[in-house]
Amino acid sequence: MQNLAPIALFVYNRPEHTRRTISYLQKNLLADESRLFIFLDGPKTDADISKVEQVRQLAKETTGFKSVKLIERDRNLGLANSIISGVTKLVNEYDKVIVFEDDLLSSPYTLQYFNEALDRYLKEEKVMHIGAYMYSLPDKTLPQTFFYRAATSWGWATWARAWKDFEPDIDHLIGQFDKGMIHQFSIEGKMNFWKQIEQFKAGRNNSWAIRWYASIFLKKGLTLNPSHSLIHNIGHDGSGVHSNNERTYHVQVSQTPVTEFPTELKENQQAYQAIRQFLSGRKGTLLQRGLRYIKQLQSKLQKKRSRD
Repeated sequence: MQNLAPIALFVYNRPEHTRRTISYLQKNLLADESRLFIFLDGPKTDADISKVEQVRQLAKETTGFKSVKLIERDRNLGLANSIISGVTKLVNEYDKVIVFEDDLLSSPYTLQYFNEALDRYLKEEKVMHIGAYMYSLPDKTLPQTFFYRAATSWGWATWARAWKDFEPDIDHLIGQFDKGMIHQFSIEGKMNFWKQIEQFKAGRNNSWAIRWYASIFLKKGLTLNPSHSLIHNIGHDGSGVHSNNERTYHVQVSQTPVTEFPTELKENQQAYQAIRQFLSGRKGTLLQRGLRYIKQLQSKLQKKRSRD
């Protein structure tokens, strides 16, 4: 396979997460043939400087790829601006990109999956995004890969032809939705995607990912996904920008290569229903949710006591 996609890795101030993410990437087939671009965000406060420096040192020592280039920011762009500018830079130069953040453990076959899918759907305008993460779905009869409407942001890839439709302006996005579309966008109300749009509008999150999914949805685009996840997110330990500590999205990463891809360019209904079912049950019963809330309160109290 020639002309492999460049890998963009966005890092900030989590040295241990970054170290693990890189070590799993190094074990990928095709790593030694791939160009790695590490985008290092600048410190937000003086308290971040030490961790930011540790991450930069790690980046400087990274080997195992065809080439490693560091893009060091002297000021803090924040995750959203960092990703938007980095992805734009690389698709402009290479026509495609594979995107990682600092808390994603990959399968040895993740890069192979991305590159094969990027080649396979290169000219299919309708296919706009390739995701590598998938929830732990109970339905074990799903095909190896399938098309779906929503874009996952934990390890993904795209082309310049699709990224040109990314709309960062939240008002422009909101103005194109009606009630029925909001219902479909939110997986029939089973996922808080529209709430994320509203929170962005209100300045309560700075998500690039929800705007990317909205851009794809409004274009009636498709996203390719594996039924067995090729990524595990280790950021749900409370250390990330938009993360909290929970096991809902915990997965076992696939250790086998992806060999099958859909030929029909439409959303897979079986997969859609499996995801919808997973999302509707992901918070558990009312009792389970209540118990989890009490546990979270107890944990906060204990932390407060240990600080006092």
